[in-house]
Amino acid sequence: MSNLELYDLPGCPFCAKVKTKLDELGLEYETHEVPRSHSQRTEVKAVSGQTGVPVLVDPDNGVEGMPESDDIVAYLEKQYA
Repeated sequence: MSNLELYDLPGCPFCAKVKTKLDELGLEYETHEVPRSHSQRTEVKAVSGQTGVPVLVDPDNGVEGMPESDDIVAYLEKQYA
């Protein structure tokens, strides 16, 4: 069992891409829904240093706040496929 966390925004196509990959790989993860307004995204900024989503946290493998959907999908495929 993994301790994956995903910061996402409902309706975000980049977030959906990551969630699809997580589901394809059968991985369990906790979702943190961020506010629509970038100025209110303090939690995700504290984790990743920026306010964009998606952001993946994988503490079991030292990933503290990985942004960018393509990078996250590539990481998930390499680490968990």
